[in-house]
Amino acid sequence: MLASLSRVIYRFCMIALAASCTAVALPAAAQTPQRGGTLNILSISAINTLNPAIQSGVATAMPGSQLFASLLESDADWKPHPYLADSWEVSKDGLAYTFHLNKNAVFHDGKPITSADVAFSLETVKQNHPFGPAMFASVARVETPDPLTAVFRLSKPNPALLLAVSTPALLPIIPKHIYDNGPIRSNPRNNSPVGSGPFKFVEYKPGEYLVLERFDKFFRPGRPYLDRITYTIMKDPSAMTLAVSRGDIQYVAYGPMRLSDVDRLAKQSNLMVTNKGYEGVGTLTWLAFNVRNKPLSDVRVRQAISYAIDRKFITEKLQLGRSKPAYGPIVASSPFYNPSLNHYDLNLDRANQLLDAAGFPKNAQGVRFPLRLDYIPANIDSSQVIAEYLKPQLKKIGVEVQLRPSPDFPTWSQRVSNGDFDMTTDIVFNWGDPVIGVARTYMSSNIKKGVIWSNTQGYVNPKVDQLLGEAAVENDAAKRHALYNDFQKIVNEELPVAYLLQVPYQTIYSKSLKNVPLGVWGAFAPFDDVYWAKAPG
Repeated sequence: MLASLSRVIYRFCMIALAASCTAVALPAAAQTPQRGGTLNILSISAINTLNPAIQSGVATAMPGSQLFASLLESDADWKPHPYLADSWEVSKDGLAYTFHLNKNAVFHDGKPITSADVAFSLETVKQNHPFGPAMFASVARVETPDPLTAVFRLSKPNPALLLAVSTPALLPIIPKHIYDNGPIRSNPRNNSPVGSGPFKFVEYKPGEYLVLERFDKFFRPGRPYLDRITYTIMKDPSAMTLAVSRGDIQYVAYGPMRLSDVDRLAKQSNLMVTNKGYEGVGTLTWLAFNVRNKPLSDVRVRQAISYAIDRKFITEKLQLGRSKPAYGPIVASSPFYNPSLNHYDLNLDRANQLLDAAGFPKNAQGVRFPLRLDYIPANIDSSQVIAEYLKPQLKKIGVEVQLRPSPDFPTWSQRVSNGDFDMTTDIVFNWGDPVIGVARTYMSSNIKKGVIWSNTQGYVNPKVDQLLGEAAVENDAAKRHALYNDFQKIVNEELPVAYLLQVPYQTIYSKSLKNVPLGVWGAFAPFDDVYWAKAPG
């Protein structure tokens, strides 16, 4: 794998001038960003699509945030700033958001970015993104009074709208003239996109690498500073660690390596390790249940499994004390978090009582029923290791777990999104506001076959639909808090998923890399301001 990486880097170094792969070192006192150099980023998984308008997930969002632009961007204090939109206004009643686009912005094929593209992008996300329907349910239409003005007309207030348009991972501006010619999910340009962001597509070899290069007509003059970004797809944790240690990889986000290796890399003087840049995503690991199928359709079975899980062991031993237990659908750092939920502390007696009451006695071999257990093929410590722990742990209550690994993300995604699973470990984001990243998992209207990170559990509760619908349009913070409190109590009891832990993500990057995005979106922010202070390595 390292040899393959070296070939990729060498190949693209030969294409450009020698300076393309090694930036000129800066004098110690210099602060002016320098142009040039290649940034090599680790990709955690095979990339299913490069179009974030139709796919969520790190593998798509990281390169997608460089290929496409969002209307705004957010800083470390959650404050929105101009990006593709130079300015914006919100009406007094909160039902109209007017965005004024940068007049120099063009797509990578040279065609102007217009308000019609913004309207098309919004509708595409609303219809195709895993949580587009919940995120933009209140947007009735986008008006285009002129090519540089897009007016979002809302049927009801949306307190999360400015946050939702501040990263390409949630609302990338895609070209209507490229994608408005048939079903977007089968469009061949999804994996060779014409983008709107600071870097343009060069080449993608599935399972190996992706190469982007500077877009010289980017609407921010003089940016981006880097010549090129390469994403190298690696599966072997040992090879990942060696590549980072040697400087072959200079940026890693979303923790694909083992936690013990992260600790070791943190001791290297040339590397920076930080947990900043994940505030916007708010990540949970949970055990998802296919509630459409027996025996998991019985809430007592789901509760029994949750009582059989030792979260303290997972966080303190398997996660080396880096993570904290999770007890509900909203992360503890959120202002809407409910601290009074049932923790489902380890209680095997209670678990066995529930299974007996549900009518699933143990047979002569001590087995009540078998269940398949899938796990997302990335971030070993927060997915695979937990699945391997659950197999013997659930045997203690008579559940015979059959582990079913997936060779890559697309395989796992296809299985889970099409309901071909019993249970799966999963790593899921809150995305800053429950409207964006929480509601999509629980709303019955978001049960979508073939769409990962939608309501893949098949969970239906009209009361939950009502609470989430009301909270999505409530501008009063106290009232929103009360609505989300009630929602959390219900799903904490009914458990369409068993909540396990809050993921301890870390970003690792070369200290020679400057202006690394550490705002609330981290790796899902544009890298147009990133530059090399001196040659990597």
